[in-house]
Amino acid sequence: MYYNQKYTREQIDAILDKIKECVINNKYTIALNKNREENIEFINEYNIISKKQKSILLQLGTEDFCHSLQNTKSGYEYEVLYVFVLRVQLFNADGEEETVNIYTKFNVIDITNGSRVVIISFHKPNKPINYLFR
Repeated sequence: MYYNQKYTREQIDAILDKIKECVINNKYTIALNKNREENIEFINEYNIISKKQKSILLQLGTEDFCHSLQNTKSGYEYEVLYVFVLRVQLFNADGEEETVNIYTKFNVIDITNGSRVVIISFHKPNKPINYLFR
């Protein structure tokens, strides 16, 4: 798996602007299919209702960027996925507040009438992370 960190701050700002524009305009989805159990469990564990999901996504900053990678899924190899990890305060199932790192992986899809964003990953990180701008 090749992780690309060859980006300028301006390039990531531009990608983030596109992602946030999609979120603001409700042109995004968080993948919650059977292959994305981890997303479902994380959202349920912290009771992250859609309004809260949106607010978390809008908190993303350029310094939360880690890397991009090529999609390896058959038929989607042309897609570039962007990984950000941000820290947020959430309440767990016991009602206790905790600081949580959220691993997010975005697929920005450019279509004729603008863009859409699919959030493939939305859960705690599974491995160590390297930030590009920290």
